Amino acid sequence: MLIKNGTIHDAIHETPYAADILVKDGKIAAIGPNLPCESEETVDAAGLHVYPGFVDAHSHLGLDSDGVGYEGWDYNELNDPISPQMRGIDGFKPMQPCMLTAARAGVTTVCTGPGSANVLGGTFCAVKTVGKRVENMLVKEAIAMKCAFGENPKRCYREKGVSTRMTTAAKLREALFKAWEYMEKKEAAGNDPSKKPAFDLKMEALIPVLKRDIPLKAHAHAAEDIFTALRIAKEFNVKITLEHVTEGHLIADELAKENVPCAVGPSLTNASKFELRNKTFDTPAILSRAGLQVSIITDAPVIPQEYLPLCAGLAIKHGMDPFAALQAITINPAKHAGIENRVGSIEAGKDADLVLCAGSPFDTDPEIKAVYINGTLVE
Repeated sequence: MLIKNGTIHDAIHETPYAADILVKDGKIAAIGPNLPCESEETVDAAGLHVYPGFVDAHSHLGLDSDGVGYEGWDYNELNDPISPQMRGIDGFKPMQPCMLTAARAGVTTVCTGPGSANVLGGTFCAVKTVGKRVENMLVKEAIAMKCAFGENPKRCYREKGVSTRMTTAAKLREALFKAWEYMEKKEAAGNDPSKKPAFDLKMEALIPVLKRDIPLKAHAHAAEDIFTALRIAKEFNVKITLEHVTEGHLIADELAKENVPCAVGPSLTNASKFELRNKTFDTPAILSRAGLQVSIITDAPVIPQEYLPLCAGLAIKHGMDPFAALQAITINPAKHAGIENRVGSIEAGKDADLVLCAGSPFDTDPEIKAVYINGTLVE
């Protein structure tokens, strides 16, 4: 397929430019002016703006109920506050109607997984938003290990031993200490099965965190919870990303010193609990100006997934630079999830996830003319 004459917003260069895009085997093969047509299919994008497929760094799409009640609700394991062995891929429902709605709105990749009830909730995965079988939709199976601070673990597990922020931190530390000991014993045993520790799926799930293969994905709204998350990550020398960061604008100077990726949102909701009392759409702009890598998120279904570009538009209204806002729903969330080699920008070699739009995608009712995922038109 050859997409000709479009105005390209590649999420890498701030200034858009006119060029053609050649797509082969689901990948962007070439970008440039007047590319020769090597395909029977040519799309004339004259007068249209071409964007990378939008990426959400923090969603529960496919694991939520999608309007069918508890039977469809699969993103919090409520039997055990320490559940690192859970995998988002195992609760994902590819054929929910919300998936296609998101794809048609230009959201082509979501990072989805367990919610924030658990101190340790399990692994997030990154998936494309069209498909029948999750294995065929995966960009990456395990991108991060979800953990949570603040009000949610206290509220959800008050009857099961978690009633303060101190308990949440202690339980996370305990799990990481146990996993470290388990990993050391396993490595010391070498190939001698008699010396290996008894198999423990929870501990196995935490080894990639301790080896820094995947980060902790830390749900933290309040400033004190953000700092606790960072403190524990330093104690164990593990990678971490900050999720929600509702009070980030109050501590932007301190966060700038840490230089940790921040996924901000969901901001298009009311302050439904005490730790959200300082919620504002100012946060993405303030953190971006402080030099942080900012992603804007929906936390879908908290905000419907299709409104991800609208949330970026509202951040612009509250002072965020438009190019920074574009990056906050494209290349930054791709980096946040460690999948920037595949998605998040229009570059040769990347997946052909493209959004053709008449005007700005940040408008309240954007004119999305076409969406391609892996070079295939979303119908």
